[in-house]
Amino acid sequence: MATPIGIALLVTDAEGNLRALDWEDYEHRMRELLRLHYGAVELSDQPAPTAMRIALSGYFDGDHDQLSGIAWRIAGTPFQQKVWTALAKIPVGTTLSYGALAARIDTPKAIRAVGHANGSNPISVVLPCHRLIGADGSLVKYGGGLERKRWLLRHEGVEV
Repeated sequence: MATPIGIALLVTDAEGNLRALDWEDYEHRMRELLRLHYGAVELSDQPAPTAMRIALSGYFDGDHDQLSGIAWRIAGTPFQQKVWTALAKIPVGTTLSYGALAARIDTPKAIRAVGHANGSNPISVVLPCHRLIGADGSLVKYGGGLERKRWLLRHEGVEV
């Protein structure tokens, strides 16, 4: 799917749930995350489901609430799932430090583990890993590249 920041690759399951969203230039990483979470998977090239395409297009056109309508399902460790679920609760237009997210999920000393789980997030944009920043407010690490992170945050109204 074409977006203002590159071609997004979407992986859905038979029920139409989003299982992965990554960027074309990071396809290898997406396939590796899928392998780690699901084992060997066979992907076929098909258009994105209409409702998902409309929701994502709406988000990129400025209707940020559209992301909440996307059905997703993820596999991962219980800790990863806890982090990813918490990511989905960070409001549009706000950021949070890794330490603040660790505290929010009742593991205040697990800052590095939160960072690692965030980096393993299979559903970029929809589970907004781009909203996590360094404790000093700096943009740090984003699997799709810092320029995409900067664009997403600005798109959501965050001054960076």
